Amino acid sequence: MTKLKWWQTAIFYQIYPRSFYDSNGDGIGDLRGIIARLDYLKQLGVDAIWLSPHYPSPMFDCGYDIADYTAVAPEYGSLDDFVALLENAHQRGLRVITDLVLNHTSHLHPWFLESRSSRMNPKRDWYVWRDGIDQKPPNNWNSTFGDSAWEYDMVTGQYYYHFFFKEQPDLNWRNPEVKEVMFEVVRFWLDLGVDGFRLDAIETIFEHPEMPNHSAKFSETQLYSFARSIKNEAELERWQKDIQEMYGYQVYQSGIHTLMQELRALVDEYGDRILVGETDRIAYYGNGTNELHLVFNFPLVRAKSLTPELIRANQTSRIAALPHLAWPGNTLGNHDTSRVFSHYGDGENDQALAHLSLALMLTLRGTPFLYYGEEICMADLILQNLSQFKDQLGKWAFQLEVEQLHTPPDQAMKTASLYGRDKCRTPMQWNQAPNAGFCPEGVETWLPVNPNYLQGVNVFDQENDPHSSLNFYRNLLRLRKRTPALIAGDYRPLHPESKEYFAFLRSDNAHNQTCLVILNFSSKTHTLRFYNLQESVKVLFSNRDREVQTDNLSGLKVYPFEIFIGEVLMSPSQQPEENKASKR
Repeated sequence: MTKLKWWQTAIFYQIYPRSFYDSNGDGIGDLRGIIARLDYLKQLGVDAIWLSPHYPSPMFDCGYDIADYTAVAPEYGSLDDFVALLENAHQRGLRVITDLVLNHTSHLHPWFLESRSSRMNPKRDWYVWRDGIDQKPPNNWNSTFGDSAWEYDMVTGQYYYHFFFKEQPDLNWRNPEVKEVMFEVVRFWLDLGVDGFRLDAIETIFEHPEMPNHSAKFSETQLYSFARSIKNEAELERWQKDIQEMYGYQVYQSGIHTLMQELRALVDEYGDRILVGETDRIAYYGNGTNELHLVFNFPLVRAKSLTPELIRANQTSRIAALPHLAWPGNTLGNHDTSRVFSHYGDGENDQALAHLSLALMLTLRGTPFLYYGEEICMADLILQNLSQFKDQLGKWAFQLEVEQLHTPPDQAMKTASLYGRDKCRTPMQWNQAPNAGFCPEGVETWLPVNPNYLQGVNVFDQENDPHSSLNFYRNLLRLRKRTPALIAGDYRPLHPESKEYFAFLRSDNAHNQTCLVILNFSSKTHTLRFYNLQESVKVLFSNRDREVQTDNLSGLKVYPFEIFIGEVLMSPSQQPEENKASKR
């Protein structure tokens, strides 16, 4: 087998800079704060950091509206601070990748200010401008963040296109000058030493060149209303199809794969750097070596709940679809979604289900991406006042709820808070000091701190508790590092009819190791027989007390919500289709 690259063996940890640690007492996290916590990350067991946008920005979209691609936001520090972060991380063996927003800039970026100053400006065609039709926008396209995708500009009498907020005008990537200047941005950060990029919103980089009208059956308000009432996977799938119909001409258009191939060639000039795409389309791997290194397994993120059936089907379809040499990327949470603890919890077994989700990420084939605070089971925070909202998406949802859906304000506040993204971006909870140790007492944090930090959801309280979530994470991350089959091994599902537990093998021939993984998503005890695995298994990890360290595979007892990882002591049969579950 080909030796794996660093990004194939690594565990990534996403940091939202504004929320990780405040080093200067202004209520906002910063780069020096991240440097101060690098030893914590090293001890946690992660190998790489994904840094959400650190660029200067007016913050209409929390940093994803960039006003300068080659600088650092003043509230986060300086370019020297960024270089210091790279140096300190690399000294500890930690890689760093950064967010790169290719689709759009801020409306306050100098490029756009020039572009909108005159129809004759040399940068006019750096953005997407069109004449209106009968004093209306050029077509019926919508912004994914509400209302029309076209904004009228009084100065020049034309409309500019924005897939996201009007404060985020889309770049015109069909103009070669745009590609040239953005590739210079890529080289700037690679020259500084970043280890790669997570590419934001790559699906939206190109639009249909003829810009035809959509024929969607529903309005955006109707689709929003449907989204908040989805109850099962079938309704979710139907809603996703309606979304695709509404935005079909605005996403995944011709030219995108050529662009990704050119970007990959650029990055490959720098050696072992990587590109991670904010997409789940397998097509972005290209032939497995010529486009993105990793894409995300978003179907698991979008699932209403994690079930063995859903996970099994997901793995079977995605692994089979991968091109030769392509490598999976797995995650269950990020800065745009509910926190794992809140998303997959059932209100009764939340911590157990959160631990199962981590075990899933660390035992599936592929590179895992974790989100800051998951290790201490941070939860979503439902904001109580509109003045606390920083995410414009949440504000838009509140306005829509009250003005168009006539929702009572109290309920609208809760619904908008759940729909928006502030809920998962709150400050990291370090201890029981005021502001959870994120910043000094008396300082107003940029978003409120979740008050559950006073109930043990913080690093300090969990540090020396062997049964804490933090130490559960550390132990499981250490196990993965020292178990070759969990990193490089092939995936082989077992007991395909089980609806309550997910069982599979990871086999690494190079190290002559096979691991059996059983994740019990139920409150029941199961006694399992593996007819083609008549050998014994050495227990490598369990979150339940086990009397023996070696067990028999002809009658293996698995307890409620147990995470069982064992090394099969003899090579298994290669007939997975004959594996049937049996209970006694």
